[in-house]
Amino acid sequence: MSPPRVAWIGLGNMGRGMVKNIVEKGSYTAPVLIYNRTAAKAEKFASSLNAGDKVKVTDSIEECVKQADYIFTCVGDDAAIESTIDTALKVPEAKGKLFIDCSTIHPDTTNKLAKTINDKGAEFVACPVFGAPPMAESGKLITVLAGPKAQVDKVKPFCQDVMARAEVDFSDQPQGAATRLKIIGNTFILNMVEILSESHVLAEKSGLGSDNLHKFIETMFGPPYSAYSNRMITGDYYTREEPAFSAKLARKDYNHAKSLADTHGVQLKGLNVAGQHLLDVIDKKNDKGDLAGIYGVVREEGGLKFENQK
Repeated sequence: MSPPRVAWIGLGNMGRGMVKNIVEKGSYTAPVLIYNRTAAKAEKFASSLNAGDKVKVTDSIEECVKQADYIFTCVGDDAAIESTIDTALKVPEAKGKLFIDCSTIHPDTTNKLAKTINDKGAEFVACPVFGAPPMAESGKLITVLAGPKAQVDKVKPFCQDVMARAEVDFSDQPQGAATRLKIIGNTFILNMVEILSESHVLAEKSGLGSDNLHKFIETMFGPPYSAYSNRMITGDYYTREEPAFSAKLARKDYNHAKSLADTHGVQLKGLNVAGQHLLDVIDKKNDKGDLAGIYGVVREEGGLKFENQK
């Protein structure tokens, strides 16, 4: 059986790194078709890969569906993925194709997509990922796979040792199980950024100093904590041209977690603090607001400037 033809829809911070690794390490029939709502962004990304005929920019979602066997999607929110899939399924050739969604969306949306896609005679696997853009770039993400086992098995060759360093296998579980884990897992990240922000401000104001605290964080907690800690103390949380993790998207993830918790009668009091701080970041920085900008907001609450560099 020949390798599948692959298309990728959505070239945000995460999507670009994932495509890069598929192009460089995946097993597929070239070229990988890519589509982004902003065409110039897709063209610029394709040029940066220097991959010759291994990647091709398309001008529509419909073209991706017509030409590919596997269609990966990685877009910003629930409305975007529903619109994308709605457009894709209007193409007669969608029947029999495999759709793989890597977006961070509500599990109810994922299960709704599964039914919509299956009703059109197509296949669907949920494949949300854990990891920051640098991990996507280096192929060190963690993927979570849910859906019928036969379909999950088709996606696995694109995960471990290609896009990811490891995978969580929820074969034969509803696709929403993967995004339910993603939403709950992201609460760890939001809470981590909140406690790092508070601790760094306390370290600075108490005289311990952020550099000393950072040494402890590196030694005690390892890469995820130290990476965010480093983004804070170096000023990366406000100097980037494009946020590493958009505060608006982080707030969307918070809303999904809050919705899930409310549905099941669970209070997320600690997370609510981070959720409010995200609103403060968005109010201050708008589209340039970064999740790590929570540190700047906590600094202001402590009587310091948002920016920690002179």
